[in-house]
Amino acid sequence: MSPTIFRERGYRFFFFSREESRMHVHIYCGDGEAKYWLEPSIKLAKNYNLSKGQLAQIERIIEAHYDELTNAWKEHFGD
Repeated sequence: MSPTIFRERGYRFFFFSREESRMHVHIYCGDGEAKYWLEPSIKLAKNYNLSKGQLAQIERIIEAHYDELTNAWKEHFGD
């Protein structure tokens, strides 16, 4: 199961239900995908074929939706 948290600018932001416990989000678009840590700070964990410009845009989106992402994580996985 991989619940979508939201979609913005062609990117899908989602979680995998059975993965490591450190808070993070996966991002997918037609060009590739990435994974960002949400704690202790927002940081790129993995990148598969996305440009530096795309990663910068994704990071800005994560920053703008940080509370939504962390609240969704806590709701889905529990505190």
